[in-house]
Amino acid sequence: MKNILNHLYEHHTITREEAKNLLLQMANGEHNQLQVASFLTVFNMRSITVDELLGFRDAMLETCLRVDLSAYDAIDLCGTGGDGKNTFNISTITSFVVAGAGVKVAKHGNYGVSSLCGSSNVLEHLGVVFTIDESVLQKQIEEANICFLHAPLFHPAAKAVASVRLRLGTKTFFNMLGPMVNPAFVKRQMIGVFSLELARLYAYLYQKQENSQFSIVHSLAGYDEISLTSPFKMITNEGEFILSPKDLNTETLQPNQIEGGTTIAEAAEILLSVLNNKATEAQKEVVLTNSAIALQTSFRNTNKETSFEEAKALAKESLESGKALESLQKLLKLSPQFA
Repeated sequence: MKNILNHLYEHHTITREEAKNLLLQMANGEHNQLQVASFLTVFNMRSITVDELLGFRDAMLETCLRVDLSAYDAIDLCGTGGDGKNTFNISTITSFVVAGAGVKVAKHGNYGVSSLCGSSNVLEHLGVVFTIDESVLQKQIEEANICFLHAPLFHPAAKAVASVRLRLGTKTFFNMLGPMVNPAFVKRQMIGVFSLELARLYAYLYQKQENSQFSIVHSLAGYDEISLTSPFKMITNEGEFILSPKDLNTETLQPNQIEGGTTIAEAAEILLSVLNNKATEAQKEVVLTNSAIALQTSFRNTNKETSFEEAKALAKESLESGKALESLQKLLKLSPQFA
């Protein structure tokens, strides 16, 4: 590691194979925490290369515990995090709205590192028990239309560096890897990213994946989701677009309208408020917009393809009918502690 660190300090890059081997070594505990922290920090000082990111992804996928959910053609809604915006858990809530609309969701997530409350934090607070039991996950996705894949349980490399990342308290290249290493190897994804540079990098990589349908989104105000506080960039299998709230027939929001709580309990309260259809109009609108794009992504290249307006109507029905809340309730009942 010493030689690699000196190499990186001199502004050099590493190869795909070197990146893979280094992450495998970290997963095996071969480097101390100071070395790991120093290594992670390098990639906050400069842009990561395609080969480096691919090497890290290769290591994560080689060591991950795979789960077979291929029968469900599920979608994952996963953001990179790291945008520093302290929004409420938009992608997590959106996942339940999408599930309530009848679409199978294999949500990949983790504890918050650079943010107060990640998807794992809020779901654990509500009573979801994380599991690697494939039969339980399959039962959840069959009956609740959603299962949750807690990253540290499936990725030894993520678990090995978790304490270092938590102490650093900043985004690292592990944020970039999160959406790329879903252990169910889903073919449909809505991915939120924290920068335009990363959106382009993701687009390059996802366009090379066969039989995948993706939507990569980045709000130009710096959010890793469609925040409706500004125009946003969206890259899909079908091209690149810049859309504004006006283009979607909705109002531009203010950042304070979509802020999260100051505690995990407050974040959970907001989640329940939205799913109980008691949220503010701003909270509801941002969830429905993200849900509509996710539904379009799920239906793309099938006989269910739909317009944004039609997809948003499906999302609204899921939320207002209580089906989105029912998906959460079923997931809770099917958690291992209740089995």
